[in-house]
Amino acid sequence: MKHLLSIADLGADGIADLLTLTDSFVEISSRSIPKVPVLRGKTVASLFFEDSTRTRLSFETAARRLSADVISFSVSTSSLNKGESVRDTVETIEAMGVDALVVRHGCAGVPQQITSWFEGSVINAGDGWHEHPTQALLDTYTIRQHRGSLRGLRVLIVGDVKHSRVARSNMEAFTMLGASVTLVAPGTLLPPNTKSWPVETSHDLDACLGDADIVYLLRMQQERQEDALVPSLREYATDFGLDRGRMARLSPDALVMHPGPMNRGVEIAADVVEDPRCVVIDQVRNGVPVRMAVLFLLLGSNSHLAEAHSGEPDETGRPKGSRIDA
Repeated sequence: MKHLLSIADLGADGIADLLTLTDSFVEISSRSIPKVPVLRGKTVASLFFEDSTRTRLSFETAARRLSADVISFSVSTSSLNKGESVRDTVETIEAMGVDALVVRHGCAGVPQQITSWFEGSVINAGDGWHEHPTQALLDTYTIRQHRGSLRGLRVLIVGDVKHSRVARSNMEAFTMLGASVTLVAPGTLLPPNTKSWPVETSHDLDACLGDADIVYLLRMQQERQEDALVPSLREYATDFGLDRGRMARLSPDALVMHPGPMNRGVEIAADVVEDPRCVVIDQVRNGVPVRMAVLFLLLGSNSHLAEAHSGEPDETGRPKGSRIDA
């Protein structure tokens, strides 16, 4: 596998294998020195055309924990502001000896297009309304941590589905792993083509809550909305926000999830965030080992991973007894 552009690139078996691989990197991340040399000599560049906190920082942290060199590209201070094309930017970065590009762009399909200009690996970190595969992977890993498996679980994906790349990747990953998914939103926030998707839809959150195992809340993406799609955020919060009253109707082992950033008081009440069933921090925490696994899958070798598990790291960050040269 050379690129990760869509969750479909992995399939159900590939997702399961990657989650198992992530277990190794969770163990490495728990060490006193959470660093292994499995990608020493590799260079990973983050190419983000949209703002990001969680995804960008976790990819860069993941690359550094694998001992890769990291180039952080800032669009606001680049030659793109002087009229340089995306292609020329990519080819310039490639000429510097970069092995992988982590790409976020506001237009769907840009990471796919970049694969025709770049010889290394391309990872889609979010493209328009299309997909966000590594978010789906860290979400499935988080659910597996808490519930063991997704098979047979009922998942509600609530909110601005129309503009959400997270919803599309998660819907596909969750259903591939045996969950049933219901999209819950006002009609104006649902895509027009959901009949072809392996999901149910509903406009009534209260009618769906009783037997939900996972409530996955989406942010209202007003920056992508050209029209007023709900009367007001207050009315949206009344009809589709998860508040304390609705939390009381969920089972004790239900999970509340959110990809961030959260709009407290809109899709999720402030006190709900403090409920132990809300696992948003676990999602963020799992983003690093999941993305370590993705980078290793594309750039690493099994022999290096075996050496990384040969013992605790020494003061240089290398596993004790490792045969990997300094």
